[in-house]
Amino acid sequence: MEGQAEKSSSEGEKSEALSRVSKLVHRRMLVGIKDGRFFMGNFHCLDKQGNIILQDAVEYRSTRRSSPSPMEQRCLGLILIPSSCRSSCHVDCSVEEQLSLLSI
Repeated sequence: MEGQAEKSSSEGEKSEALSRVSKLVHRRMLVGIKDGRFFMGNFHCLDKQGNIILQDAVEYRSTRRSSPSPMEQRCLGLILIPSSCRSSCHVDCSVEEQLSLLSI
């Protein structure tokens, strides 16, 4: 009986997490990685390992050369960002939505 209660509890948590992640689909997302680059794109999905897939992604990186623009950008399209490389993640939404998404 206890095992069944634990199983239904974990299934409830999973379905709640899935509903939160599904609210992020097609939202603009800015993801920073450990080497200092940032990727801006539309959130497509998150897998079990925590890897993020962005659509219509653009890479932003700082240039060390002296140039008029301190950031370079290039269009990439569909990309996968491994969870092991990710250092930050921001979603374009209201403050209330951001607070509700913090527990993902």
